[in-house]
Amino acid sequence: MKAFATLFTAIDQSTKTTVKTAALAEYFRTAPAQDKLWCVALFSGRRPKRAVTTTQLREWAAERAGLPLWLVEESYPVVGDLAETIALILPPAQHEGDASLTTWIEGLLEYPALDLETRKARILEAWDQLDETGRFLFNKLITGGFRIGISRKLMTRALAQATGQDEAAMALRLMGDWTPQSTSWERLIENPTPEEDDSRPYPFYLAYQLETAPGDLGNPHDWQAEWKWDGIRGQLILRGGAHHVWSRGEELMTDRFPELARALDFLPEGLVFDGEIVAWDGTQPLPFNTLQPRIGRKTVPKKLLRDAPVVLLAYDLLEADGTDLRDTPLKKRRARLDQLLEGLPPDAPVRPSPVIGFDDWEALAQVRATAREERAEGLMLKRLDAPYLAGRKKGDWWKWKLDPLTVDAVMIYAQQGSGRRANLFTDFTFAAWNGNELVPFTKAYSGLTDAEFNRITAWVRRNTQQRFGPVRQVKPELVFEIAFEGIQPSPRHKSGLSLRFPRMARWREDKPAQEANTLDDLREMLALYG
Repeated sequence: MKAFATLFTAIDQSTKTTVKTAALAEYFRTAPAQDKLWCVALFSGRRPKRAVTTTQLREWAAERAGLPLWLVEESYPVVGDLAETIALILPPAQHEGDASLTTWIEGLLEYPALDLETRKARILEAWDQLDETGRFLFNKLITGGFRIGISRKLMTRALAQATGQDEAAMALRLMGDWTPQSTSWERLIENPTPEEDDSRPYPFYLAYQLETAPGDLGNPHDWQAEWKWDGIRGQLILRGGAHHVWSRGEELMTDRFPELARALDFLPEGLVFDGEIVAWDGTQPLPFNTLQPRIGRKTVPKKLLRDAPVVLLAYDLLEADGTDLRDTPLKKRRARLDQLLEGLPPDAPVRPSPVIGFDDWEALAQVRATAREERAEGLMLKRLDAPYLAGRKKGDWWKWKLDPLTVDAVMIYAQQGSGRRANLFTDFTFAAWNGNELVPFTKAYSGLTDAEFNRITAWVRRNTQQRFGPVRQVKPELVFEIAFEGIQPSPRHKSGLSLRFPRMARWREDKPAQEANTLDDLREMLALYG
């Protein structure tokens, strides 16, 4: 654990990518194999599940530190992180140990089977063996909230440097359904077997938002345009007589979309498609809120399968006949995809996402303006001679999204944020007018600067009317422009509406609350864009 704590300190104290990469590479060269494997797992999101609640941790830490619980509660928003708060208030360790990272994590994995008193005793014992940094990391592991500012790309680069292997091959190796319990450092990193995991996806290629006029991209005939669908980005893998479905977030979703199993009835093995999973009405995607109830389910009831059937709108072919096609130019990959899917019956669960023909950028802009009618968020622009790369690269793939919808709303509730903004009010509830009544319809917490959040926080403290736990009701005076990507009906909300990806576009200091939008305005938007 000491070596891992040293690594964390080196990463945490530097903003330079080269320093972080060097520290990681050194750890991967020198640490025990199982510790290195757990390090890769932690940095790629494969964290142990939460072992105890944060309430229990706060109570036990207050007891061990000899402090009243209220003081710990008040310290937390000042520090901005519960794991760090606890590490700071605990008395010095009495029996400092030298157990490895693996030993600590394997101990945590036993916690769910233990009764609460035994878990408490083990945590108190751990706190008494670790220094401040070690306690901080242990607390992060306990709560399942272990996150460090290391990108997948940076970690992959460090692994490549430490092992002398190709970075792209390393990125592929880290994909898939592995855990430190199911593999070893040698099998995953040093001596992998390519056929070992038929379910393994490829690293996703991610696009940048287009910030300039598309004419800056050059000759339009060098580009392919397609709709940017509002669904779930995924890869459908057909290998070894089975199918596997992976999300962009590297989550295995096969059981959530059983319709895609029928792809094997229509298509050969040895294929990997990249595309968008959408709820489908037979001719076009259904609104995203139709698909949303299926996202968090491990099993899908018959009613949902009937009300929100899905298809994969495939826009890229990454593998065919078991051969990796990612280095092949998009134009050839797309031609092969279209050939594979040509003539499939209407009930096939995979269909090609249409390519949009255009002669010039002005004509394409006119097509883009109709995106909402197509249930799309805008367009994707992809260079025809581009390979399929890993991660977010600038130059070959661009998102040309529609401008967001906006409304002006009145802030009626405020709550403090978390992390570095734990001492600021950043999470707000917004309302629209329904006659003379303000009706809440959305929440938002992003889009403003730190300076604006500081000013709003001072205002909230002066204008609080009531408190409901951590939430403050404030005078209905401040107006904000709320930007969002979509609007849909919602019986769960008093307003009858919900917004997709709401955020604060700006603070409307020029506008009085009486001039904010009404629920009727929102209902008109629903009729147009829902």
